[in-house]
Amino acid sequence: MKVLVIDVGGTNIKIKVSNKEEIRKFPSGPDLSAKQMVSAVLENSEDWAFDCVTIGFPGPVVNGKIKNEPVNLGTGWVNMDFEKALGKPVRIINDAAMQALGCYEGGRMLFLGLGTGLGTTLIVDGVVAALEAGHLPFKKNRSFEHYVGVKALNRTSRKHWQENVFEVVKILKDAMVADYVVLGGGNVKKLDELPPGTKKGDNHFAFLGGVRFWDNKANTKTKKK
Repeated sequence: MKVLVIDVGGTNIKIKVSNKEEIRKFPSGPDLSAKQMVSAVLENSEDWAFDCVTIGFPGPVVNGKIKNEPVNLGTGWVNMDFEKALGKPVRIINDAAMQALGCYEGGRMLFLGLGTGLGTTLIVDGVVAALEAGHLPFKKNRSFEHYVGVKALNRTSRKHWQENVFEVVKILKDAMVADYVVLGGGNVKKLDELPPGTKKGDNHFAFLGGVRFWDNKANTKTKKK
């Protein structure tokens, strides 16, 4: 079965089909609607054959449905019929959860995605729970995301940002009683070193997670949230 994986980001949309190594991308941004995304995906994948689609979405996904309109994109996502628009069976998963599923190596794993915001996912014995822990208060009534998201990286020195990342990782790892933490997202490469007890992820794992999401064994043990 060939799976088309769509990784929806605030800066770019990346697509890959499971039987090819090539990754294609096109710009997203605050004005990109769901309809425009679908149209661009179809245009960029017109020479690819695929049987089904996984969409990694940057926001809460409950029972396989997008719960809220995205913060960093345009409108029309909540009520979009992606299966009709793409003409294939579609499964939707939180983007951090998709990357986490691709990184998972067993046990109790906390995934933290350092990107536009802070993606958070906990996987326990193969069961995926997409979280919104990045929005919890951290300091001065500001969220974890406020201190480690991309705006924080642009607002403060990299050294200070990295210190906050280390602190956030320790707090959330202890709170989730995680065996290990995987740090993914586009900004993980800006860390000079990794916090103790962490492994480095990679955005490419998102595509593996998107394929695994259609695996019968993985799917029966995955809670789509």
